[in-house]
Amino acid sequence: MTVVKSTIPESARQVTGDALQGTLVDLLGLSLIGKQAHWNVVGPRFRSIHLQLDELVSAARSFADTVAERSAALGIPADGRPETIASGFTLPGPKDGWVRDSDVVGLMVEALEAAIAKLRERIAATEEADPVTQDLLISITADLEKQRWMFDAENWPKEV
Repeated sequence: MTVVKSTIPESARQVTGDALQGTLVDLLGLSLIGKQAHWNVVGPRFRSIHLQLDELVSAARSFADTVAERSAALGIPADGRPETIASGFTLPGPKDGWVRDSDVVGLMVEALEAAIAKLRERIAATEEADPVTQDLLISITADLEKQRWMFDAENWPKEV
């Protein structure tokens, strides 16, 4: 059943839908690992990292909503069900229990780098299929790169 008719051709719709769905899974998963780390971070930089994680979670959730609404606008139902996120999420996540502040920072840098790499692939895939979606993915990537930089700067100089 098609409730919303797409404004782009079917071949472009498929490419765009895949890019948007993959991004939705990554963003919702990123918000979950961010919250898990937020609740369990310990160490001398607890407060600053705790608050920084909240900023990342808020951004990821806001972007996820925008991505899902873009998908719906193109006639592609977004799938943010827990089982979809659990089965499709491939970014690194935190270990169980308390996590040292420097380990949280390292984890978030790694997770953001992985998300950014996947976003860059989706940017390339949507260049011809749907430049509007491509533009959305570019702006999300820019923000996640900023978040990655801010986390990476927390562990400078690098511990040897």
